[in-house]
Amino acid sequence: MTVSFLLSPEQEQLKAAARAFAEEHLRDLAAAVRTEPDPLTRALLARPVFEKAVGQGFLKGLIPAPVGGTAANGVDAAIFVEEWAVHSPDVTISMAGPLIALAPVYEAGTPEQVARFVAPFLADSGAPLAATAYSEPEGSANFDSPTGTRTTATPDGDHYVIAGRKAWASHLSGWDGDGPDLMTIVCRAPGGISLIVAEREHLAGHVEVEEHYDLPGLRGCLTSRVRLHDVRVPKANLLGAEGQGAALTRNAFLPSGASIGIFAVAAMRGAFDVALRFATTETRGGPTPIIDHQAVSDVLADAKGRIEATRLLAWRALDAVLAQHPSAPELALHAKVFGSETGVDVINDLVKLVGVTSYDARFPIVEYLNEALAYPIIEGSNIGVRRRQLQDLFRAPGYDPLAASGMT
Repeated sequence: MTVSFLLSPEQEQLKAAARAFAEEHLRDLAAAVRTEPDPLTRALLARPVFEKAVGQGFLKGLIPAPVGGTAANGVDAAIFVEEWAVHSPDVTISMAGPLIALAPVYEAGTPEQVARFVAPFLADSGAPLAATAYSEPEGSANFDSPTGTRTTATPDGDHYVIAGRKAWASHLSGWDGDGPDLMTIVCRAPGGISLIVAEREHLAGHVEVEEHYDLPGLRGCLTSRVRLHDVRVPKANLLGAEGQGAALTRNAFLPSGASIGIFAVAAMRGAFDVALRFATTETRGGPTPIIDHQAVSDVLADAKGRIEATRLLAWRALDAVLAQHPSAPELALHAKVFGSETGVDVINDLVKLVGVTSYDARFPIVEYLNEALAYPIIEGSNIGVRRRQLQDLFRAPGYDPLAASGMT
């Protein structure tokens, strides 16, 4: 089969539609978010735009076609994420909640569970939210250790009663403080770490918002610390079996890890545009624009090459994840680690190219750096989680370093 890196006519249409929506709605939203000091108020600014996006079918574009969505492959999802995240990674992260929350449903859910849990995200109206309640305030890098997950699921007849504190996941609180439409909860049941899906009807009245975080970047992303009080969920909402939750949780973060590579590309792309425009128009007191200096051009050339490399890696990774290809775990981890750390390095170099002007909050490049700084530490921090997962892959018996590339 021929390998092609050209977008299909359908993907070109998707790119044009996503870009047009972002330029019409997300650019102004991002500007409004930057001027609003209250984290909850600025996050709620996104809801009308979110509803427009659902109405135009963008949410379905993150749901695989076999379960009713329109995502034919990972490249389609990557195109959409990049075009939106250049303007507003906040809204994009909020909309991408189903990428993580539904991943274990696809892997271990019964046909009835898949149909029921996916249904809210196939809607043509509203603003349905999904969240994965994984991280806890005390830290979760060792969530599968004997004391790593403190949230408990206590059997009570045909139900579990879930109690504990969760943090950092987007929209744990939902739009109104009563939780999202669907929350996939990592908890400790009698049989071990488990995943239980709580629906809106189970969460309402049982979610206490302790704090909405005031983030230095991704400022419009509603990120909270919550306490779950006596959330009663039918045992039928357990995914797989008790004790299967650790493996399901790791796999659930494959699509989000791969997508972080694309978020990093979006931040680098935005910063590169700013730096290139600066270099081609600013003389800094000299006779010609600073692009005429070889050192300036070298920074831009190195940045552009690394952007292109990260984009192709992330495309490959996200496509492998959505296709459930055996290469998906390794490629997703590389996209997360390499993509996020490359993003910080590239934007920092572009900041140095611009010079002291970049340190003015009114100059747009700083915002991209603040966003990029989040990517190595969210969706499983590179040091505490992702590099350890790569270590496990490398030391597994029979590991083939050529397998992920298909060059075995």
